Amino acid sequence: MKPDVLVMAASPSADVMAQLEQHFHCHHLWQQPREQQAEWLAGVAPVVRGLLTTGAIGVKADLLAQLPKVEIVAVNGIGTDAVDLEAARARGIPVTNTPGVLTDDVADLALTLLLSAARRLPALDTFVRNGSWEAGKPIATTRALRGKVCGVYGFGRIGQAIGARAEAFGMQVRYFQPRAIEGVSAPRADSLLALAQASDYLVVAAPGTPATHHTVNAEVMAALGSQGTLVNIARGSLVDEEALIVALRERTLGFAALDVFADEPRVPAALRELDNVVLTPHVGSLTVETRHAMGQLVVDNLRAHFSGQALLTPVR
Repeated sequence: MKPDVLVMAASPSADVMAQLEQHFHCHHLWQQPREQQAEWLAGVAPVVRGLLTTGAIGVKADLLAQLPKVEIVAVNGIGTDAVDLEAARARGIPVTNTPGVLTDDVADLALTLLLSAARRLPALDTFVRNGSWEAGKPIATTRALRGKVCGVYGFGRIGQAIGARAEAFGMQVRYFQPRAIEGVSAPRADSLLALAQASDYLVVAAPGTPATHHTVNAEVMAALGSQGTLVNIARGSLVDEEALIVALRERTLGFAALDVFADEPRVPAALRELDNVVLTPHVGSLTVETRHAMGQLVVDNLRAHFSGQALLTPVR
């Protein structure tokens, strides 16, 4: 008999969805009209043994409380800040995520955003489209990356991959996180503030936790300065968004490039109206290849659990 799994959201990969249906009896919450989800969930909750969610949706304690037989929570994503890990641990429910497989694509997007900010690609695209080039208007000069300092806040897999890419562009890489990383050549700053003071570009790649909430604050932005650029591909919660808007508006921070926001998918109108910020809709891992690999890892973790094997990527 197939284990019953509650699926909170669809996978972009048709192959992954087919594997889920092949190996599990899937109950798709995302297919239900919003106004009917509570009643529908009450009907399937007693049989659910597995829960498949995403990093953005997560799972709260009240949902776990409705699932008396749930044995595993599989997160399709690396972030678990939206998952009530304490509630899961209290019941002995293991949680898995999908680290590693999205590292390259997220790091690629970080450098894409950094380059877009440095060379002002959105503004130059508009310059061509609106006829300014043809009209002979002056083209603004931009900045080279070679020789500039790229500070990376959070130097795990993704942070180190960002650093490697920045070095390939001739940048000097420094990092900050509470613990020093052995075996890396990049120097560690004494604090996030010190890193910002020393950097031309500050890339945020730390996990979203209570300890990192709003650590990129007004003081850090001021230290980065009017010629500095802030890039965030981590979590919106790390950046004080109100302080960021003020800093960009007053030009005490030169530029920002953001893939993540405090209250996704709602982006403040004040941010959308600024001309010194590049915005993308949380797409760091949104490639065909990576989303398939993420979904495959979810399937493999679920299959491992229900066959009594060791989980591939448990959250510690």
